Amino acid sequence: MSIFLFIFFAAVYLVIINTMTNSLVVQKEMTEEKIPNVFTTINVLIMILLVSTYVRLLVI
Repeated sequence: MSIFLFIFFAAVYLVIINTMTNSLVVQKEMTEEKIPNVFTTINVLIMILLVSTYVRLLVI
């Protein structure tokens, strides 16, 4: 049960981060070439954070 709860909150967190990233991209008026790199970098870093958090919860 807890794994489903973690996955649900991780997905919600990822959507919120992507929404904030989109706001940043629009506010800074970034070029079309840089936008995919920004989203990819942020999503990879957030996924690393979420996976490490999940592994830490498994250990405890």
